[in-house]
Amino acid sequence: MAESVVASEPNLTAGSGAATTPAKRLVSLDVLRGLTIAFMIMVNNNGGPGSWKEMNHAAWNGFTATDLVFPTFLFVVGVSIVLATQARLKRGQSPAQLARHTVVRAVVLFAFGIVVNNFPFFHWEHMRFYGVLQRIAICYLIVELFYLWDRRANTKVVALAAVLVGYWVLVRWVPVPGAGMPVRDVQFLDRNQNIVAWVDRQLMPGHLYEDSPAHDARDPEGLLSDIPALGTTLLGLLTGIWLLGRRSNRAKAAGMAAGAALCLAMGFLWSLEFPLNKKMWTSSYVLWAAGWSLLLFALVYWTMEVRGWGKAGATRALAWPWLIFGSNAIVAYMVSELLGPTLDVIRFQDQGRASNPLWYAHVHFFSHIPDPGWAAFAFSVSYTAACFVPVWLLYRRKMFLKV
Repeated sequence: MAESVVASEPNLTAGSGAATTPAKRLVSLDVLRGLTIAFMIMVNNNGGPGSWKEMNHAAWNGFTATDLVFPTFLFVVGVSIVLATQARLKRGQSPAQLARHTVVRAVVLFAFGIVVNNFPFFHWEHMRFYGVLQRIAICYLIVELFYLWDRRANTKVVALAAVLVGYWVLVRWVPVPGAGMPVRDVQFLDRNQNIVAWVDRQLMPGHLYEDSPAHDARDPEGLLSDIPALGTTLLGLLTGIWLLGRRSNRAKAAGMAAGAALCLAMGFLWSLEFPLNKKMWTSSYVLWAAGWSLLLFALVYWTMEVRGWGKAGATRALAWPWLIFGSNAIVAYMVSELLGPTLDVIRFQDQGRASNPLWYAHVHFFSHIPDPGWAAFAFSVSYTAACFVPVWLLYRRKMFLKV
Protein backbone atom coordinates (compact mmCIF):
# COMPACT_ATOMS: atom_id res chain seq x y z
CA MET A 1 0.00 0.00 0.00
CA ALA A 2 1.12 3.57 -0.64
CA GLU A 3 2.15 5.23 2.57
CA SER A 4 0.78 8.69 1.74
CA VAL A 5 -2.86 9.61 1.35
CA VAL A 6 -4.01 10.63 -2.09
CA ALA A 7 -7.60 11.82 -2.15
CA SER A 8 -9.83 13.46 -4.63
CA GLU A 9 -12.35 16.12 -3.78
CA PRO A 10 -15.11 14.54 -1.68
CA ASN A 11 -18.73 15.41 -2.36
CA LEU A 12 -19.76 17.50 0.63
CA THR A 13 -22.70 18.90 -1.25
CA ALA A 14 -24.96 17.78 -4.04
CA GLY A 15 -26.46 19.55 -6.99
CA SER A 16 -27.58 19.03 -10.53
CA GLY A 17 -24.19 18.74 -12.18
CA ALA A 18 -22.44 15.41 -12.62
CA ALA A 19 -18.75 14.71 -12.44
CA THR A 20 -16.92 11.68 -13.71
CA THR A 21 -15.28 9.28 -11.30
CA PRO A 22 -12.37 10.84 -9.39
CA ALA A 23 -8.98 9.36 -10.15
CA LYS A 24 -8.48 8.07 -6.64
CA ARG A 25 -10.36 8.28 -3.36
CA LEU A 26 -9.49 7.34 0.20
CA VAL A 27 -11.62 4.21 0.41
CA SER A 28 -11.78 4.15 4.20
CA LEU A 29 -13.17 7.69 4.33
CA ASP A 30 -15.89 6.85 1.80
CA VAL A 31 -16.75 3.73 3.84
CA LEU A 32 -16.98 5.72 7.08
CA ARG A 33 -19.10 8.36 5.37
CA GLY A 34 -21.34 5.65 3.94
CA LEU A 35 -21.75 3.87 7.27
CA THR A 36 -22.64 7.19 8.88
CA ILE A 37 -25.20 8.28 6.30
CA ALA A 38 -26.83 4.83 6.21
CA PHE A 39 -27.23 4.80 9.98
CA MET A 40 -28.45 8.41 9.87
CA ILE A 41 -31.22 7.38 7.48
CA MET A 42 -32.09 4.43 9.69
CA VAL A 43 -32.41 6.39 12.93
CA ASN A 44 -34.27 9.25 11.25
CA ASN A 45 -36.78 6.64 10.05
CA ASN A 46 -36.62 4.28 13.00
CA GLY A 47 -40.13 2.84 12.78
CA GLY A 48 -41.78 4.79 15.58
CA PRO A 49 -42.29 4.41 19.32
CA GLY A 50 -41.56 0.67 19.38
CA SER A 51 -37.98 1.18 18.22
CA TRP A 52 -35.05 0.23 20.42
CA LYS A 53 -33.42 2.75 22.75
CA GLU A 54 -30.20 2.90 20.71
CA MET A 55 -32.23 3.84 17.62
CA ASN A 56 -33.39 7.04 19.35
CA HIS A 57 -31.61 10.12 20.65
CA ALA A 58 -31.17 10.46 24.39
CA ALA A 59 -34.15 12.40 25.75
CA TRP A 60 -31.83 15.04 27.26
CA ASN A 61 -28.57 14.33 29.11
CA GLY A 62 -27.01 11.02 28.10
CA PHE A 63 -25.74 9.26 24.99
CA THR A 64 -27.00 6.58 22.62
CA ALA A 65 -25.67 5.16 19.35
CA THR A 66 -28.00 7.54 17.51
CA ASP A 67 -26.27 10.50 19.16
CA LEU A 68 -23.06 9.49 17.39
CA VAL A 69 -24.41 9.87 13.86
CA PHE A 70 -24.43 13.63 13.27
CA PRO A 71 -21.08 14.38 14.94
CA THR A 72 -19.44 11.59 12.95
CA PHE A 73 -20.67 13.17 9.74
CA LEU A 74 -19.27 16.55 10.79
CA PHE A 75 -16.03 14.79 11.74
CA VAL A 76 -15.88 13.31 8.22
CA VAL A 77 -16.47 16.79 6.77
CA GLY A 78 -13.42 18.01 8.69
CA VAL A 79 -11.22 15.17 7.38
CA SER A 80 -12.50 15.76 3.85
CA ILE A 81 -11.68 19.48 3.98
CA VAL A 82 -7.97 18.72 4.37
CA LEU A 83 -7.77 16.01 1.71
CA ALA A 84 -9.88 17.87 -0.85
CA THR A 85 -8.14 21.21 -0.33
CA GLN A 86 -4.68 19.72 -0.70
CA ALA A 87 -5.71 17.82 -3.82
CA ARG A 88 -7.15 20.95 -5.45
CA LEU A 89 -4.17 23.10 -4.51
CA LYS A 90 -1.91 20.51 -6.14
CA ARG A 91 -4.02 20.80 -9.29
CA GLY A 92 -3.13 24.49 -9.44
CA GLN A 93 -6.23 26.14 -7.99
CA SER A 94 -5.54 29.20 -5.88
CA PRO A 95 -6.76 29.74 -2.28
CA ALA A 96 -8.94 32.60 -3.55
CA GLN A 97 -10.65 30.28 -6.05
CA LEU A 98 -11.22 27.69 -3.35
CA ALA A 99 -12.61 30.31 -0.99
CA ARG A 100 -15.15 31.49 -3.56
CA HIS A 101 -16.18 27.92 -4.29
CA THR A 102 -16.49 27.23 -0.56
CA VAL A 103 -18.91 30.12 -0.09
CA VAL A 104 -21.05 28.99 -3.02
CA ARG A 105 -21.16 25.39 -1.81
CA ALA A 106 -22.10 26.46 1.71
CA VAL A 107 -24.92 28.71 0.47
CA VAL A 108 -26.33 25.96 -1.76
CA LEU A 109 -26.09 23.37 1.02
CA PHE A 110 -27.85 25.74 3.43
CA ALA A 111 -30.62 26.23 0.87
CA PHE A 112 -30.95 22.47 0.45
CA GLY A 113 -31.43 22.26 4.21
CA ILE A 114 -34.33 24.71 4.12
CA VAL A 115 -35.94 22.68 1.34
CA VAL A 116 -35.51 19.42 3.27
CA ASN A 117 -36.92 20.91 6.48
CA ASN A 118 -40.04 22.39 4.95
CA PHE A 119 -40.94 20.14 2.00
CA PRO A 120 -43.58 19.90 0.59
CA PHE A 121 -45.71 22.77 1.93
CA PHE A 122 -43.28 25.58 2.90
CA HIS A 123 -45.59 27.44 5.28
CA TRP A 124 -43.72 30.67 5.99
CA GLU A 125 -45.18 31.19 9.46
CA HIS A 126 -43.58 27.94 10.70
CA MET A 127 -40.67 27.41 8.31
CA ARG A 128 -37.61 26.00 10.07
CA PHE A 129 -34.35 27.69 9.12
CA TYR A 130 -32.04 25.77 11.44
CA GLY A 131 -31.28 22.16 10.54
CA VAL A 132 -28.79 19.38 9.85
CA LEU A 133 -27.64 20.53 6.41
CA GLN A 134 -27.56 24.13 7.63
CA ARG A 135 -25.20 23.19 10.47
CA ILE A 136 -23.01 21.24 8.06
CA ALA A 137 -22.92 24.28 5.74
CA ILE A 138 -21.91 26.65 8.55
CA CYS A 139 -19.22 24.37 9.94
CA TYR A 140 -17.88 23.57 6.48
CA LEU A 141 -17.73 27.26 5.54
CA ILE A 142 -15.94 28.44 8.67
CA VAL A 143 -13.50 25.56 9.02
CA GLU A 144 -12.65 25.44 5.31
CA LEU A 145 -11.92 29.18 5.20
CA PHE A 146 -9.87 28.87 8.38
CA TYR A 147 -7.84 26.05 6.84
CA LEU A 148 -7.29 28.01 3.62
CA TRP A 149 -6.02 30.95 5.67
CA ASP A 150 -3.74 28.89 7.94
CA ARG A 151 -2.93 25.21 7.45
CA ARG A 152 -0.92 24.67 10.65
CA ALA A 153 -2.17 22.08 13.16
CA ASN A 154 -1.30 24.11 16.26
CA THR A 155 -3.66 26.94 15.37
CA LYS A 156 -6.47 24.39 15.02
CA VAL A 157 -5.73 23.00 18.49
CA VAL A 158 -5.95 26.52 19.93
CA ALA A 159 -9.22 27.12 18.08
CA LEU A 160 -10.60 23.79 19.32
CA ALA A 161 -9.80 24.66 22.93
CA ALA A 162 -11.30 28.13 22.48
CA VAL A 163 -14.65 26.92 21.13
CA LEU A 164 -15.05 24.12 23.70
CA VAL A 165 -14.02 26.14 26.75
CA GLY A 166 -15.78 29.24 25.46
CA TYR A 167 -19.05 27.35 25.03
CA TRP A 168 -18.77 25.93 28.56
CA VAL A 169 -18.26 29.45 29.93
CA LEU A 170 -21.24 30.69 27.92
CA VAL A 171 -23.60 27.98 29.11
CA ARG A 172 -22.35 27.84 32.71
CA TRP A 173 -21.62 31.46 33.57
CA VAL A 174 -23.89 33.67 31.45
CA PRO A 175 -27.21 34.41 33.23
CA VAL A 176 -30.37 33.30 31.44
CA PRO A 177 -32.72 36.31 31.11
CA GLY A 178 -35.81 35.74 33.22
CA ALA A 179 -34.31 32.70 34.97
CA GLY A 180 -31.00 33.75 36.48
CA MET A 181 -27.56 32.22 36.87
CA PRO A 182 -27.17 28.50 36.07
CA VAL A 183 -26.58 26.33 39.17
CA ARG A 184 -27.41 29.19 41.54
CA ASP A 185 -30.88 30.18 40.27
CA VAL A 186 -31.74 27.54 37.72
CA GLN A 187 -30.61 23.95 37.20
CA PHE A 188 -27.50 23.64 35.05
CA LEU A 189 -28.53 22.49 31.57
CA ASP A 190 -32.18 22.94 32.43
CA ARG A 191 -34.16 21.70 29.44
CA ASN A 192 -36.05 24.96 28.98
CA GLN A 193 -34.13 27.63 30.85
CA ASN A 194 -30.69 27.75 29.25
CA ILE A 195 -28.98 30.49 27.27
CA VAL A 196 -28.89 28.42 24.06
CA ALA A 197 -32.67 27.92 23.95
CA TRP A 198 -33.30 31.50 25.10
CA VAL A 199 -31.31 32.96 22.19
CA ASP A 200 -33.13 30.77 19.67
CA ARG A 201 -36.51 31.79 21.07
CA GLN A 202 -35.58 35.45 20.58
CA LEU A 203 -34.24 34.99 17.05
CA MET A 204 -36.64 32.41 15.60
CA PRO A 205 -39.97 32.43 17.46
CA GLY A 206 -42.35 30.02 15.78
CA HIS A 207 -39.58 28.51 13.63
CA LEU A 208 -37.92 26.02 15.97
CA TYR A 209 -37.85 22.21 15.86
CA GLU A 210 -39.46 21.85 19.31
CA ASP A 211 -41.81 24.82 19.12
CA SER A 212 -44.59 24.10 21.61
CA PRO A 213 -45.24 25.55 24.07
CA ALA A 214 -43.62 28.75 22.79
CA HIS A 215 -42.03 29.68 26.14
CA ASP A 216 -40.23 26.30 26.25
CA ALA A 217 -39.28 26.13 22.56
CA ARG A 218 -35.81 24.93 21.57
CA ASP A 219 -33.89 23.64 18.55
CA PRO A 220 -31.16 20.96 18.55
CA GLU A 221 -29.41 22.74 15.66
CA GLY A 222 -29.75 26.25 17.09
CA LEU A 223 -27.38 29.16 16.68
CA LEU A 224 -25.15 29.01 19.76
CA SER A 225 -24.68 25.24 19.59
CA ASP A 226 -22.99 25.79 16.22
CA ILE A 227 -19.99 26.92 18.31
CA PRO A 228 -19.11 23.49 19.76
CA ALA A 229 -20.12 21.85 16.45
CA LEU A 230 -17.17 23.73 14.98
CA GLY A 231 -15.06 21.82 17.50
CA THR A 232 -16.33 18.52 16.10
CA THR A 233 -15.34 19.62 12.59
CA LEU A 234 -11.94 20.85 13.81
CA LEU A 235 -11.24 17.43 15.33
CA GLY A 236 -11.92 15.92 11.90
CA LEU A 237 -9.66 18.55 10.34
CA LEU A 238 -6.84 17.65 12.74
CA THR A 239 -7.32 13.99 11.80
CA GLY A 240 -7.00 14.93 8.14
CA ILE A 241 -3.77 16.80 8.85
CA TRP A 242 -2.49 13.70 10.67
CA LEU A 243 -3.30 11.53 7.64
CA LEU A 244 -1.27 13.80 5.35
CA GLY A 245 1.89 13.21 7.37
CA ARG A 246 4.81 11.14 6.11
CA ARG A 247 4.27 8.02 8.20
CA SER A 248 3.11 4.49 7.54
CA ASN A 249 -0.56 3.64 7.26
CA ARG A 250 -0.17 1.40 10.29
CA ALA A 251 1.21 4.33 12.31
CA LYS A 252 -1.64 6.53 11.13
CA ALA A 253 -4.22 4.00 12.31
CA ALA A 254 -2.44 3.63 15.64
CA GLY A 255 -2.31 7.40 16.06
CA MET A 256 -6.04 7.68 15.45
CA ALA A 257 -6.71 4.94 18.00
CA ALA A 258 -4.58 6.79 20.55
CA GLY A 259 -6.42 10.03 19.78
CA ALA A 260 -9.71 8.20 20.26
CA ALA A 261 -8.65 7.02 23.71
CA LEU A 262 -7.61 10.56 24.67
CA CYS A 263 -10.88 12.10 23.46
CA LEU A 264 -12.98 9.46 25.23
CA ALA A 265 -11.11 9.99 28.50
CA MET A 266 -11.35 13.77 28.32
CA GLY A 267 -15.01 13.65 27.29
CA PHE A 268 -15.90 11.33 30.16
CA LEU A 269 -14.08 13.38 32.77
CA TRP A 270 -15.61 16.65 31.55
CA SER A 271 -19.07 15.06 31.47
CA LEU A 272 -18.94 14.69 35.26
CA GLU A 273 -19.32 18.49 35.41
CA PHE A 274 -20.68 19.33 31.93
CA PRO A 275 -23.01 16.43 31.01
CA LEU A 276 -23.15 14.74 27.63
CA ASN A 277 -26.03 16.34 25.75
CA LYS A 278 -26.51 16.08 22.01
CA LYS A 279 -29.37 18.58 21.83
CA MET A 280 -27.16 21.27 23.35
CA TRP A 281 -23.99 19.82 21.75
CA THR A 282 -22.07 20.19 25.02
CA SER A 283 -18.27 20.34 24.96
CA SER A 284 -17.99 16.98 26.72
CA TYR A 285 -20.27 15.51 24.06
CA VAL A 286 -17.95 16.88 21.34
CA LEU A 287 -14.97 15.02 22.81
CA TRP A 288 -16.89 11.84 23.68
CA ALA A 289 -18.50 11.56 20.24
CA ALA A 290 -15.22 12.40 18.48
CA GLY A 291 -13.54 9.62 20.45
CA TRP A 292 -15.99 7.06 19.08
CA SER A 293 -15.77 8.57 15.58
CA LEU A 294 -11.98 8.36 15.69
CA LEU A 295 -12.09 4.80 16.96
CA LEU A 296 -14.47 3.76 14.18
CA PHE A 297 -12.36 5.55 11.57
CA ALA A 298 -9.19 3.90 12.91
CA LEU A 299 -10.84 0.49 12.57
CA VAL A 300 -12.10 1.18 9.04
CA TYR A 301 -8.76 2.71 8.03
CA TRP A 302 -6.88 -0.31 9.39
CA THR A 303 -9.05 -2.79 7.48
CA MET A 304 -9.21 -0.80 4.22
CA GLU A 305 -5.76 0.78 4.01
CA VAL A 306 -3.48 -1.33 6.24
CA ARG A 307 -4.95 -4.78 5.69
CA GLY A 308 -5.70 -3.96 2.06
CA TRP A 309 -9.42 -4.63 2.10
CA GLY A 310 -9.94 -1.46 0.11
CA LYS A 311 -8.39 -3.07 -2.97
CA ALA A 312 -10.56 -4.68 -5.62
CA GLY A 313 -11.66 -8.17 -4.74
CA ALA A 314 -13.84 -10.10 -2.34
CA THR A 315 -12.88 -8.07 0.73
CA ARG A 316 -13.71 -4.76 -0.96
CA ALA A 317 -17.10 -6.23 -1.87
CA LEU A 318 -17.90 -6.31 1.86
CA ALA A 319 -17.65 -2.51 1.87
CA TRP A 320 -19.67 -2.13 -1.35
CA PRO A 321 -22.92 -0.68 0.07
CA TRP A 322 -21.07 1.77 2.32
CA LEU A 323 -18.87 2.93 -0.57
CA ILE A 324 -21.98 3.63 -2.62
CA PHE A 325 -23.69 5.55 0.18
CA GLY A 326 -20.46 7.39 0.96
CA SER A 327 -19.80 8.48 -2.60
CA ASN A 328 -23.08 10.43 -2.79
CA ALA A 329 -23.85 10.93 0.90
CA ILE A 330 -25.74 14.22 0.72
CA VAL A 331 -27.82 12.94 -2.18
CA ALA A 332 -28.72 9.88 -0.09
CA TYR A 333 -29.67 12.08 2.85
CA MET A 334 -31.86 14.37 0.72
CA VAL A 335 -33.59 11.39 -0.88
CA SER A 336 -34.33 9.98 2.58
CA GLU A 337 -35.71 13.29 3.86
CA LEU A 338 -37.86 14.01 0.80
CA LEU A 339 -39.16 10.47 0.22
CA GLY A 340 -41.19 10.26 3.43
CA PRO A 341 -43.14 13.52 2.96
CA THR A 342 -43.72 12.63 -0.70
CA LEU A 343 -45.21 9.25 0.21
CA ASP A 344 -47.23 10.83 2.99
CA VAL A 345 -49.19 13.07 0.60
CA ILE A 346 -50.13 10.12 -1.65
CA ARG A 347 -53.54 9.24 -0.22
CA PHE A 348 -55.88 6.37 -1.12
CA GLN A 349 -58.49 4.13 0.43
CA ASP A 350 -57.43 0.80 1.92
CA GLN A 351 -60.09 -1.48 3.35
CA GLY A 352 -62.45 1.45 3.71
CA ARG A 353 -60.08 3.87 5.47
CA ALA A 354 -57.66 6.57 4.37
CA SER A 355 -54.09 5.36 3.87
CA ASN A 356 -50.78 6.22 2.25
CA PRO A 357 -47.87 4.01 1.10
CA LEU A 358 -46.05 4.15 4.43
CA TRP A 359 -49.14 3.33 6.47
CA TYR A 360 -50.06 0.58 3.98
CA ALA A 361 -46.63 -1.02 4.43
CA HIS A 362 -47.00 -0.82 8.21
CA VAL A 363 -50.44 -2.42 8.25
CA HIS A 364 -49.81 -5.15 5.70
CA PHE A 365 -46.18 -6.04 6.43
CA PHE A 366 -44.39 -4.71 9.48
CA SER A 367 -47.28 -4.93 11.92
CA HIS A 368 -47.22 -8.73 11.49
CA ILE A 369 -43.79 -8.94 13.14
CA PRO A 370 -44.70 -9.73 16.78
CA ASP A 371 -41.79 -7.96 18.49
CA PRO A 372 -42.21 -4.15 18.18
CA GLY A 373 -38.46 -3.53 18.26
CA TRP A 374 -37.80 -5.91 15.39
CA ALA A 375 -40.83 -4.57 13.49
CA ALA A 376 -39.47 -1.02 13.78
CA PHE A 377 -36.00 -2.20 12.78
CA ALA A 378 -37.37 -4.02 9.73
CA PHE A 379 -39.11 -0.82 8.63
CA SER A 380 -35.91 1.18 9.18
CA VAL A 381 -33.80 -1.22 7.11
CA SER A 382 -36.42 -1.34 4.34
CA TYR A 383 -36.62 2.45 4.15
CA THR A 384 -32.83 2.73 4.00
CA ALA A 385 -32.72 0.09 1.25
CA ALA A 386 -35.21 2.13 -0.79
CA CYS A 387 -32.96 5.20 -0.42
CA PHE A 388 -30.00 3.09 -1.54
CA VAL A 389 -31.46 2.49 -5.01
CA PRO A 390 -30.99 6.01 -6.50
CA VAL A 391 -27.44 6.42 -5.16
CA TRP A 392 -26.60 2.94 -6.48
CA LEU A 393 -27.82 3.98 -9.93
CA LEU A 394 -25.62 7.08 -9.78
CA TYR A 395 -22.65 4.99 -8.67
CA ARG A 396 -23.13 2.54 -11.54
CA ARG A 397 -22.95 5.46 -13.96
CA LYS A 398 -19.82 6.80 -12.23
CA MET A 399 -21.68 9.95 -11.29
CA PHE A 400 -20.88 11.85 -8.12
CA LEU A 401 -23.23 14.79 -7.80
CA LYS A 402 -21.85 18.03 -6.40
CA VAL A 403 -22.15 21.81 -6.69
